[in-house]
Amino acid sequence: MRIGVTNILDDVRTSFNGRRCKSERSPIGQFLTPVAIAQFMGCLFEKEVEGARILDPGAGAGVLLAATIESLISRKSKPKKIEVVAYENDRQIIPYLKDTMVRCELACRAVDVLFHGTILDEDFIVAGVESIDEGLFAVQKEKFTHAILNPPYRKINGDSVTRRLLNAAGIEVSNLYAAFVWLAARMLKPNGELVAITPRSFCNGPYFRRFRIAFLELMALRRLHVFESRKKAFGDDEVLQENIIFYASRDRRKPKQVNVSVSEGLDFNNTKPRRILYERLIMPEDKDAFIHLALADTDDQVIELMRGFRTSLPELEIEVSTGRLVDFRVREYLRAMPEEGTMPLIFSCHFENGFIRWPSQSGKKPNAVALSDRTRDLLIESGHYVLIKRFTSKEERRRVVAAIYDPHRVQSPLVAFENHLNYFHSGGIGLSPRLAKGLAVYLNSSLFDRYFRLFSGHTQVNATDLRKMRYPTREQLIRMGNHVDQRLPDQEAIDAILEKECGPNG
Repeated sequence: MRIGVTNILDDVRTSFNGRRCKSERSPIGQFLTPVAIAQFMGCLFEKEVEGARILDPGAGAGVLLAATIESLISRKSKPKKIEVVAYENDRQIIPYLKDTMVRCELACRAVDVLFHGTILDEDFIVAGVESIDEGLFAVQKEKFTHAILNPPYRKINGDSVTRRLLNAAGIEVSNLYAAFVWLAARMLKPNGELVAITPRSFCNGPYFRRFRIAFLELMALRRLHVFESRKKAFGDDEVLQENIIFYASRDRRKPKQVNVSVSEGLDFNNTKPRRILYERLIMPEDKDAFIHLALADTDDQVIELMRGFRTSLPELEIEVSTGRLVDFRVREYLRAMPEEGTMPLIFSCHFENGFIRWPSQSGKKPNAVALSDRTRDLLIESGHYVLIKRFTSKEERRRVVAAIYDPHRVQSPLVAFENHLNYFHSGGIGLSPRLAKGLAVYLNSSLFDRYFRLFSGHTQVNATDLRKMRYPTREQLIRMGNHVDQRLPDQEAIDAILEKECGPNG
């Protein structure tokens, strides 16, 4: 029987959000957890303990700690005592948190469970770094059996006190949510458990590499839940990241299998977890520890098909870089249309039917950049390049969108690619025409896009991610390029070309 502790906290959340506008909450990364999510998270803890010591960093109104207590004291084998330590330094919400603590104490008392709650009006980063200090003169603090958190979603400035403090503790992260999770994990007892809801962005990319490796060395992932819809987890806060809930234990022994589930929004009743091999989730040979979320049987098939491609970009003598020109930094040199003394400037608005169509008449972006000492280093020699959008809108059907820059269509000795594009090249110059066309076919295939989505939970396509992918051989790419003439084929034809030239009989 579930004992009601959280039943009024959605009203508290709505009330607090109404009193404090989004513009106040966003700068501190504050997005209060809906009760349905909190209850789902609180039920993920598996181990039975006589005494529970629960950590909730960035507790807000206390819905997560309340949901955890609600779950623990509803069990047949409930703890004999529960202690909660909640960090919260937003004084506007602390009165709500105090009220939640009182409700938790009353609920525990009703089932003969001893309860003690502490609210710390402190910066969790400062307190957490001090807590994990293992120096000779450090004061050892008691560890926790449970940690549950919805950490703040905010980037850490490179020259901030927070960044310097974390770096000194050996915690190199770019976002507060990763710092909170890493600190909470290190504050757990052996076999302690952690449940968190965060953006899915930590699953891949260079910015979270150190965090992934350190966290996965310390903790064993045992359960993951993905929200299919970007909007519905925190819909009234207009949070558009793909969010993920994960459960992990402080145990270096990794499970053979991991439960993974998905829901469109807050309806957790119809989710059916599927079990995937741990080595499929985090591939042993992957030194970057990308997390692959195979949510369906068809995803397993995608992984198997991609394992057939074994060629790396260096083996193809191909490199991928990010466009050099950042438009706002050279605004005075940009021109709406080409004129004497200018060179082509390519944006994603120039993508059309798999090629670059330039100039664009839409007027959305400038088409040219004036050649000068200030802009010369932002230009590269004209040639055949394959461009990829670094960002796609949430409405776009594909995550990876590639187009060919053909120098015969754009008459110019030099060209500039804007910073929101990645481009494939060979030592700074263009590729052979057939190789470029074949590469564009592969990048625009359904197989490539679906595999990319298994580890990338955001709309950004990083050059690092593209370097990690495996590709067909040079000969296969050239054969695929032979199928491309004046425009890229449609999606069905692209997939058929890939199957014909790179399938079992290709």
